[in-house]
Amino acid sequence: MPREAASDERFRAVVERLRMPGMGTEVVAPLLASLIHLVRPRRVLEIGMGHTTPYLARALAEVEELVAAETEGLARKTLPYLADGRELDEEWVEAEPALLTPSEYLEPFRPRLVAIDDFSDSGSSAPQVTRALDELGLADRVTVVNADLRNAVERLPEEWRPIDFAWVDAWDCLYFFENCWELIDPDGGIVVMHYLMTYPEGEAILRYIAESQRLRPGEFEVLSLLESHKLRQNSMTVLRRTSGATPREYSDTGQRPRLGGRVRADALTLARSLAARVAPSEDLRKARDVSRAAAVRTSAAPDTGRREQA
Repeated sequence: MPREAASDERFRAVVERLRMPGMGTEVVAPLLASLIHLVRPRRVLEIGMGHTTPYLARALAEVEELVAAETEGLARKTLPYLADGRELDEEWVEAEPALLTPSEYLEPFRPRLVAIDDFSDSGSSAPQVTRALDELGLADRVTVVNADLRNAVERLPEEWRPIDFAWVDAWDCLYFFENCWELIDPDGGIVVMHYLMTYPEGEAILRYIAESQRLRPGEFEVLSLLESHKLRQNSMTVLRRTSGATPREYSDTGQRPRLGGRVRADALTLARSLAARVAPSEDLRKARDVSRAAAVRTSAAPDTGRREQA
């Protein structure tokens, strides 16, 4: 059996021990993992540990590895453009790793998960999660806070703000919305709440959220997804905070990417960084020569408040 398939089999075997049929997370857990791959959060918060915890932790580990590979690949495919002084083009956009935005790769990607649980629910698999994470080699990616939500916020790590992604799988959805909302990144931070549809208390929370959205236009977006084939534990409500959303206009009409300006500058920064630390190839030598020549021109230029760009 290939190593990757064996690893997947082992993962499934371990997490299956955490799955509680009455919790309804057999579809939710892999969906959360896919969302982690989609939005690539750096600071992730889980309220209510269990079957979903290893999925979140493994997804963060996978994305970290993927981002590292993409960063180097993006730099390598830019090297010939740096070496030859060419402008970026459509061929550059579609070359592997394709379609990437260089600015997203300038800072190291080191995501972490903080999981909060007071281990008081006898029907939860939370007490077994730590052992499962150890077995899977994921324990160092998760900081466990043993407390209920009301006493846990002040115990979050200092650097844990703003939160990029929160998964709330507890009876504290309303408390979280009222008391922890300001912890969520206003530039697209996401909160996913489990099971608010098809029962009176949950529907009341949804009406409260809808009224809050009406009174605070532009503050957030809401989408609820229903597993209508289930009697309970049958929905997810996704809130995306938008009050501080950064405009991201990457392309002109016809989806023609804007490849000059910041995109080109950030791509060249990545290529120069690679050229400075990797054994030279022909493209690397050319890129280094271009970077050195640009540095000489810049240092020799009169101080007019402007600098020449390579």
